[in-house]
Amino acid sequence: MTDEAKPGAEDLTAVSAEQLRKAEAYVEAEEGAPNRLAFPAGAIVTAIACALTLFHLYAAYAIVPTQPLRYVHVAGVMTLCFLLFPAARRFHDRIRWWDVAAAAAAVAILGYALYGGEDFTDRAAVPDRLDVVLGVVFIVLLLEATRRTSGPIMPVVAVLFLIYAMAGPYLPPPWTHRGYDATRLVGHLFITLEGIFGVAVDVSSSLIILFTIYGAFLQQSGAGKFFIDFSLALMGGRPNSAGRTVVLSSFLLGGPSGSGVATTVTIGAVAYPMMARAGFEKNAAGGLLAAGGLGAILSPPVLGAAAFLIAEFLKISYLDVIWMATIPTGLYYLSLLFMVELDAKRFGAARVPATTTLTVGQMTRRYGFHFTSLVAVIVFMVVGYSPMLAVFWSILICTALSFLRSDTALYPRKLVRALADGSIGVLNAASTCASAGIVVGVVTLTGLGLKFSSIVLAYAGGSLLMTALYTALIVWVVGLAVPVTASYIICAVVAAPAMIQLGVPDYAAHMFIFYYAVLSEVSPPTALSPFAAAAITGGDPYRTTLQAWKYTLPAFLVPFIFVLDPQGVGLLMKIPKDGSVLDIFVVTLKTAAGLAALAAAAQNWALRQNTAVEQVLFGLAGLLLVFPSLIEAMAEAATGLDVPHPAPLGLALGAVLLLIQMKTPAPPARASS
Repeated sequence: MTDEAKPGAEDLTAVSAEQLRKAEAYVEAEEGAPNRLAFPAGAIVTAIACALTLFHLYAAYAIVPTQPLRYVHVAGVMTLCFLLFPAARRFHDRIRWWDVAAAAAAVAILGYALYGGEDFTDRAAVPDRLDVVLGVVFIVLLLEATRRTSGPIMPVVAVLFLIYAMAGPYLPPPWTHRGYDATRLVGHLFITLEGIFGVAVDVSSSLIILFTIYGAFLQQSGAGKFFIDFSLALMGGRPNSAGRTVVLSSFLLGGPSGSGVATTVTIGAVAYPMMARAGFEKNAAGGLLAAGGLGAILSPPVLGAAAFLIAEFLKISYLDVIWMATIPTGLYYLSLLFMVELDAKRFGAARVPATTTLTVGQMTRRYGFHFTSLVAVIVFMVVGYSPMLAVFWSILICTALSFLRSDTALYPRKLVRALADGSIGVLNAASTCASAGIVVGVVTLTGLGLKFSSIVLAYAGGSLLMTALYTALIVWVVGLAVPVTASYIICAVVAAPAMIQLGVPDYAAHMFIFYYAVLSEVSPPTALSPFAAAAITGGDPYRTTLQAWKYTLPAFLVPFIFVLDPQGVGLLMKIPKDGSVLDIFVVTLKTAAGLAALAAAAQNWALRQNTAVEQVLFGLAGLLLVFPSLIEAMAEAATGLDVPHPAPLGLALGAVLLLIQMKTPAPPARASS
């Protein structure tokens, strides 16, 4: 293949409006499909959203008591959910009377709880009749708000947990428990801070919404466009520039956004035409776009909403979570980069001319202030600010810097849009967190977490390897049905205790669950990122999903290192027991080498196309480096002998394979995946 653009690609220079419409439908599936409201209804909803954003900015700077903050947050979120998201798609043209009634009822009930103060919370163990009636109505309204924003699965899961709480005496061992009536459930879930208004809503009201506001300000100031244009300018003009652009722009855009599907669509609309001209097959292009978008949920400083919950569950600072995510994020994008470089050889990628009018230098001089968004939050936390204040001041800096250029300045119209989008963008995550509070409340009330842990440990026979495999499977299955945030919350309270009982550090267990919860973004039937990418590329959604799996699976073996390898906590910036800082570098380099070998196996290409034997051996070399505990366990089970650590063998095997490929010609072409 020549260095020129491929013939026949001239009709692929733009993504059509119809393709974008289909892709945006998947964004709506993740974030909800809002009403299309005209004046004056649209103006009223915008005003409510702006007011909620301003309240949370005030709460970040001033001191607002915990309980009022959570009540006002949930009241505002539910109001916007009912006014913006219709009960059914056919009602999307305007707000109906029942939407207003539901919003007013939610506000009135939370106003009643707020007005009751300590007298109200003191009645948690023995709520009166009015408390119970209002609590039941509120739970129904909350589940309906969640259904509108994120679909029926999460409300159904919450209802099943409520049934479990009430049906305890009638269940077979080991699931049986004393059982709880409606009065006790309402007292625990609605009145205390251990149910609906517990940890998840605390994080949603204090951190998630602030980062969503920050992302809205960045978007309105043009940061997203700059990151994509910068990546195009930096990588353009080389045969492998198309894939590199997707990886770099995914990292830059994903960090501030924290949304996988939105990142996939935003980058795909710009980058796919270049990928098509370079020679990427449609499904492979879509798979790479989805894999890049997935990185948005893994990338500091924002990560996904579930990352804020890790900090709260573990009672550590959010800065600690960012540090723990740094090396795994780097390895994830390094793995994608390996796959991209091999793609360029596998597809014989053509040279694609740069599509930007400005050079990298010109772009950096004009818009380089947007890079502050990647470090501002972290810098503020390092110097001692709380996460809430760090985001608050970062938002102010973003606003001030936007006025360096007239085309990025947050003049009143853009500022109002940013304020409104900040609250509207959190509705999906916030309603999910509130509904997940029902699950958490039932688990703590019934002791389900300990019961489930004992069951998992019994099935695993006390084996840490089997417990980790079972836990990964459980998280993955739960993630098939519910969003990342809900998947993490459910599994953190149900599955994490099993690994912790076997000696896994709590932070490693929670990071393990977080990374496998993220897989729901590329796992059918909720594979929204690959489906959105397929809508842009015109590929087959299920083949695109398989391609996305292929791109992401090498990196998703990494979490097993956290829990199975004694040195594996080094990947989380933790010094291993009886180890040193050097162990962090060693385990990182070893894992990076393993990911390179796994990429060569997955792409069926290293220095040249692999033979069938070479492909298998590259896969084995990668597993020996990335997943040594599995190899050790299998070898010991087969021989009954202690097996030395297999990582050096994996490194040697990979080096031998590369030497062989350097000295031998390519085999006859064969079908590649």
